[in-house]
Amino acid sequence: MNHRAGFSLIEVMVAVLILAIALVGLTQGITTALASSKESELQTTAALFAAGQIELLRAEKDLVDETDNGDCGAGLPLYRWKETVSPTDIDGLHDVDVVVENSQTGAEIYELKTLLFEIPANSSSKTKSSKVKGGRP
Repeated sequence: MNHRAGFSLIEVMVAVLILAIALVGLTQGITTALASSKESELQTTAALFAAGQIELLRAEKDLVDETDNGDCGAGLPLYRWKETVSPTDIDGLHDVDVVVENSQTGAEIYELKTLLFEIPANSSSKTKSSKVKGGRP
């Protein structure tokens, strides 16, 4: 019997095929991880911007029931925002909806809804006068 040491051509081809499948799987996993990381960054930035828009509305003294929109500035060219302030059944309470969209595709990235209260202009504030016993103020 002539016994040869080493690998046959079929064994080498099977080993290369297994290695190729492993590399494709690894590449796909890395690509998916990078895409998920980028999507997470988009969501976080949009959430922070929407929260900032609501804080700007909260800082204003007079809320106006309207729809407003704009871009997010030169630092965030990928985003644009739209905010809607609408009245509710309760006087002075406003429904606020801020939507951040992708400026290129128009796809909604993040939406934040809240209620803001503003003391109505027609309400009269009654102040109590303090009465001091004994004649001293």
